[in-house]
Amino acid sequence: MQTTYNVFNKTDKVIEGWYWVLRSDKLKPKKATAVKLMGRDLVVYRTDQGKPVILDAYCPHMGAHLAQGKVQGSSIRCMFHNWKYNSQGICEEIPSLGGKCGVDARVKMWPCEDRYGLIWVWTGEKPGYPIPCPPELVGAKVRTVLAHSFQKKCHPHVVLINAIDEHHFNSVHQLPVRLQMEPVELHSRCIQFNNTTLPKPTSMLGKLINKFYKSALTYSMTYWNGSTGTVTLGPDFLHFYILFSLRSTTDGQAEGQTILLTRKRGGVLGYFVDQILLALTWIVGNYFAKGDTVIFSNIRFEIKTPIKPDHVILKFIQHVELQTISNWNTSDQLVGDASKERICEVLE
Repeated sequence: MQTTYNVFNKTDKVIEGWYWVLRSDKLKPKKATAVKLMGRDLVVYRTDQGKPVILDAYCPHMGAHLAQGKVQGSSIRCMFHNWKYNSQGICEEIPSLGGKCGVDARVKMWPCEDRYGLIWVWTGEKPGYPIPCPPELVGAKVRTVLAHSFQKKCHPHVVLINAIDEHHFNSVHQLPVRLQMEPVELHSRCIQFNNTTLPKPTSMLGKLINKFYKSALTYSMTYWNGSTGTVTLGPDFLHFYILFSLRSTTDGQAEGQTILLTRKRGGVLGYFVDQILLALTWIVGNYFAKGDTVIFSNIRFEIKTPIKPDHVILKFIQHVELQTISNWNTSDQLVGDASKERICEVLE
């Protein structure tokens, strides 16, 4: 019997959480940028102090796109009639009214941050957790590199499921050991899957790998809002970290950005060690992505006949189904007080 899901693999549902918007180096000072993200039109700019600001794109006066306007300090001025909106989206000046603002005119402001070389947006009123980071690196200074961006012909949920699909590591990637993932919810918005098996290999490669582990083979996948995941893997003495941030497109595909991370080491020698480790992380990530790319080019995901190793996938789906849905693609993008009463007042 096929199960119907309300949130999982649904293009019209945006889970409340952090999503990447664009690369930080694409957001130039004093220049507004138009972005269409998961079906919503936005304007993104930096204040004179370098802080990113994300607002809904359209001026509530007559619907002009604010990206055509001018950035002034921490505010943006609409090109059409020069209405000025501050970084909270509140209109603070209307030139045709002598510079004052006599109406309740505002555009929706979305919380945002600049981290890892990306601009991020929170698809809700107030962030419920920090921008994702590998749990082992929380509170630590890190060095990062933006790796490749990518697009897959399936929903982000399907792409991220692949990272905990135990048996595909052997069938697709020929991993010489078998994984057994166990889930643990870190909080209502975050779930982690950890491998619990000690390698018992028979091949020469497997026996070599086994020498670097005293306990279970280190492989951990942590998910936030079903669209961002961090991978932790490597021998006991040295872990590699990869962050995948994905977002859906209106036609049901996934746009992703890969971020490589390592713990920041001090001094000149530490810098070069970090660069070597980030390069090795890049190689590891590319190895696993190669085979998966072929599968995602024409997959039509439906889990009709689950088997025992699929229990972690079903747990991920269950977790996603419990997430909070944002008003991202349902709320009006033109906010103001243009009621019948207001129109009558103006006409009088």
